[in-house]
Amino acid sequence: MAWKKMKSIVTPGDYYFSGDEAVAEGAITARCNYYAGYPITPTTETLERISVRFREVGAVFMQMEDEIASIASCIGASWAGAKAMTVTSGPGFSLMQEGIGHAIMTETPVVIVNAQRAGPSTGQATRVGGGDIMQARWGTHGGIPTITLSPWSVQELYEQTINAFNLAERYRVPVLLMAEESTAHLRERMNIAEEVELFEREKKPGAAPFGTEEDDGVPPMPAFGEGEKLLVTASTHDAYGVRKTADSVTEGKLTARLYNKIMNHREEIIEYEDYYLDDATIAVFCYGIVARSSLFAVEKLREEGNKVGMLRLRTAWPFADRITRDIGSKVKKIFVPEMNMGQVVGEIMKYATCDVIPYNQMNGEVIYPNTIIEQLRRLL
Repeated sequence: MAWKKMKSIVTPGDYYFSGDEAVAEGAITARCNYYAGYPITPTTETLERISVRFREVGAVFMQMEDEIASIASCIGASWAGAKAMTVTSGPGFSLMQEGIGHAIMTETPVVIVNAQRAGPSTGQATRVGGGDIMQARWGTHGGIPTITLSPWSVQELYEQTINAFNLAERYRVPVLLMAEESTAHLRERMNIAEEVELFEREKKPGAAPFGTEEDDGVPPMPAFGEGEKLLVTASTHDAYGVRKTADSVTEGKLTARLYNKIMNHREEIIEYEDYYLDDATIAVFCYGIVARSSLFAVEKLREEGNKVGMLRLRTAWPFADRITRDIGSKVKKIFVPEMNMGQVVGEIMKYATCDVIPYNQMNGEVIYPNTIIEQLRRLL
């Protein structure tokens, strides 16, 4: 594996950043050297900071005419050897879906940050939403899984941006970082460490760029200009990129590998945090900014002697099915607060054998701790 421990190129120390600023600094720390994007609330501050900071570190910033061009430009830059990213919000994320599907099929590492806002459509540009989580999994046609991360703090926006690049390069996939307006505009203290561990793209001259006999299912990735004979197509193709659009064997082999290179590694990819679950009879399942309110609520109720615990999903996709099944067989109820009309709750219902109770709020406001406390009291 091409893991390398490196000195941070961002000056180590404590900072007071917004989430948008943390994403920019995380990208620089990860050695991202190409950004293409279009200004959209609530991520314009990331674009603005990158436009200045990339000049300072010798990276390339491009403002594109729209989000379709942005994702396409990032895919092209990645095949030229760059670590590439773009940042958007809901309406732009919708426009990027075809490009994300193209990146999945061509196994192109790229990072897409979506700071979700209230929708649908243009919605409330400056208000918070959480309605894009299911779109992150099923937004593109074809059904191949994505890797999707769900941060809850400024510190984690920095760290998960780095993690997103590592996952993208490791598995040759687009990785989606699903922030929210509330975390993008949140200001908190955060720390930048002296060293960072990064995964550098593996190369093997002469090897097939779209097929491998290795168990991990991830081929080495050459770049244009390195002397390889590259054919890059989103049509069904063989291990060398030759189109096979009427060959069922090639289609089956390709799609199985694209699926398995993520799902066979899901235990390595999936991250979560559990709180007070050893004796819990009610568990709160949550992700993103809602997890902050949930943890406050859980700790408040435990102070009163109630057996309440919490599971926070740091990885939204692949879904944490095994821990959900385990917890769902031990507690009496699972409570699922979401800033949408119910998305992850459906996944939990697939695996939990206990009662699963949703709480849905979609009004441009975060779910506050007192709301969760009130809802949980009804279940105790």
